[in-house]
Amino acid sequence: MIRIKGRVRSLGLPTVWGAAAVTYKLACPLAQETHLEARLVTSAVFFAVGTGLILHVRQSLTRELRQLRRVAGAAQDALLRPPPSSVGGLDVAAAQLSAERGAAIGGDLYEVVATEYGVRAVMGDVRGHGIGALGTVAAVLGCFREAAHDEKDLGAVLRRLERALDRHLRQEHQGSAAEEFVTLLLVEIRSDGEMLALNCGHPWPFRMGPSGVRQLAPADPYPPLGLFPLPAELSTVGLGFLGPGDALFLFTDGAQDARDARGRFFPLSSVVTSLGQAEPRSAQAVLRGVLAALRNHTRDAPSDDVALMVVTNSRDTSRKGAGNHAAGQDTPAAGNAPLTQRR
Repeated sequence: MIRIKGRVRSLGLPTVWGAAAVTYKLACPLAQETHLEARLVTSAVFFAVGTGLILHVRQSLTRELRQLRRVAGAAQDALLRPPPSSVGGLDVAAAQLSAERGAAIGGDLYEVVATEYGVRAVMGDVRGHGIGALGTVAAVLGCFREAAHDEKDLGAVLRRLERALDRHLRQEHQGSAAEEFVTLLLVEIRSDGEMLALNCGHPWPFRMGPSGVRQLAPADPYPPLGLFPLPAELSTVGLGFLGPGDALFLFTDGAQDARDARGRFFPLSSVVTSLGQAEPRSAQAVLRGVLAALRNHTRDAPSDDVALMVVTNSRDTSRKGAGNHAAGQDTPAAGNAPLTQRR
């Protein structure tokens, strides 16, 4: 009812102006004259009325657009809410850039939660980008926020996500679910710093530590969710340990595939390596550095959605498992060689 009244009020002034113009044309003697001066006056009247109507409509549309953007911004913030600065003793910083103008978020997703099994994080990329991918983002994130707490095994979390995605795509696309998919990286960071992961077609993260910065590649990822069913047995892979002061950098492929005006790819590895050499490593500082370099490279107009997350271990060094890192040990190894898989 309030909305209807608002529209009636917004139409009131144009109606009055239109009625005045018609009344002038039909009832005013001057409007009936055919000499040049009378025609000029009549033209001026109708020009003024037309200009007023255009300005009024433009102002109304601007107000409505601002209101829609406020509503959309609130919905987007609730969907892809900024993570707390500290989760389970880990410092966290995350950000997302949408390729669609006017949208705060798009087809990329991230979340990090503290559970009784450790801190669990998800980074994902929905096929497509922009506002059209928000429904799938909502389905995946909603499921993860529950499953991460309910399921002891990381593989069980991934299976919950697969089922939620399948339901959503079947309802949304009515049988064309096979055409849609989501890449996902699930990471679990335990209380002693040990990191386990499951990867479905997503870029592996970077690890920043005393031994340098490297992109982890412990095993071949599974196919993206939605393309093929998950295998009967899922095995987590080890990403080594996240020692005190170490950082884990997660991202979507929109970051490494971003190009400048000359078609050159964004040097993600070089940027992350440079930022990871700073001491101490701050999650916010690393995120700000990558974002600034990415915005500068793409002139703040990426061709694809981008999501970034940095997790830094700020836990007390006296905690269990910290001694391995103090001694410079990286067990299990987190390099490019395959790691022992964990069920």
